[in-house]
Formats: sequence, structure tokens, C-alpha cells
Amino acid sequence: MALEIERKFLPASDAWRADVERSVPMRQAYLGGNGVSVRIRIAGDRALINIKQNRLGMAREEFEYPVPMEDGLRLTALAGGGRIEKTRHYLRHGGMLWEIDEFEGDNQGLVVAEIELDAPDQSFERPAWLGEEVTDEERYYNVALSTKPYTQWSDS
Repeated sequence: MALEIERKFLPASDAWRADVERSVPMRQAYLGGNGVSVRIRIAGDRALINIKQNRLGMAREEFEYPVPMEDGLRLTALAGGGRIEKTRHYLRHGGMLWEIDEFEGDNQGLVVAEIELDAPDQSFERPAWLGEEVTDEERYYNVALSTKPYTQWSDS
């Protein structure tokens, strides 16, 4: 069993761009599930299947396995749910790896910063560009964005 401990934030500025080490374009399609999200991710030249506990909060069970690219592309085509397109930028701050997802398509304009931790109470250095925490807001989860994209959100 794998436990993912992840916190999500909205960047308060674009200052993070100066520290990007690498960027990977990603496409994801959701296959659905009962209490779990099952997604196929094409990340650069890799295809992965990911099964993640579908609940709010920073700690969730997660399993991820590589699949042949041909299978990943076929599963993406078969997926009946929504799709996500984004570029994931990787950078380091305070000795920690940050992943900044810059969304495209129906989620254009949304940028979410994520940090994975070893424990829920692990401390980390907050970058100056870091804004509001949205870990407990369902609408910022990729599985939710696949069915109710950012461009369809109302101001309320």
C-alpha cells in the first residue's frame, strides 16, 4: 500500500517560473471507479495507470504503474470521463520538490502548486510566491476538474 501525502496551493505570483528545472506536458483521462479515481496519464514519453483513493484531504492511498505507451493511448481513447491537459513544472525550494501544474484546454488559466510530504505534520519552507492553500477544496482535484473544468466555475 502506498500513501500519498500532498498539499495543494494557488501560487500568488509567477515568480516560481524563474526556478523551473524541467517541464513535462501531460494528458490524463479518467476511467471512473467506486471510491477511487482511475486515470491514464501520458507524461512525455511515458504512460502510467494510477489508482487513487477518491477523498478530500492531504493523505490518500495511491498506486501507480507504468503501462506500454500503446496501451496508454488506447485506454485514453476509451475513457468515457473528462480529460485533463496540463504542463507540469518541477522546481525545488527549501530542499523540497514542488510540482506546479499549469492547466490547458477547458482548465486554461488555472495554476496549482503541489508538494508531497512524508508525514501530514511535516514542516516545509514556504516560497515567497506561495498563496492560498486549497488542499481541502474538491474542485481543485484533477478528477473534479475533468468533469467541471475551471472555465465553467462561477464566481460564487
